[in-house]
Amino acid sequence: MIYVEALDSPNADTGVAVFLAGGITNCPDWQQEMRALLQDTDLTLLNPRRAHFPIGDPGAALEQIEWEHRYLCMADAIVFWFPCETNCSIVLEIGAWSMSDKPIFVGVHSDYQHRQDVEIQTALARPEVKIVYSLAELAEQVKDWAAG
Repeated sequence: MIYVEALDSPNADTGVAVFLAGGITNCPDWQQEMRALLQDTDLTLLNPRRAHFPIGDPGAALEQIEWEHRYLCMADAIVFWFPCETNCSIVLEIGAWSMSDKPIFVGVHSDYQHRQDVEIQTALARPEVKIVYSLAELAEQVKDWAAG
């Protein structure tokens, strides 16, 4: 597995890349748990959560959003995780990417306050996507997809 954290750039040959989209602010670092669950794969994980976000830097948001956009477009697939600790209002990407033909994987904590919204919107836009309710199940979906 290759691991790339915002604002780093992967090497030229990343192989199959998966973007880890979902909660960052006011929630556990689920991206590291997903990283551990997928460590035995040949995937490249693109993580938008960075260890030290310079909250006082007015240009930081622009850099962050540009990095996320670039690597969402580059990724072969996108994993979405909606934790219960936050609204994930910034995860507007699910709407845009659910309308594409890019593979997406959707996981929702069973206590996420907008769980029904995610379930209904996903069913309408991408009825073939099976929503799961744990990071372990989400990682298994990604592994099955990556295995071909």
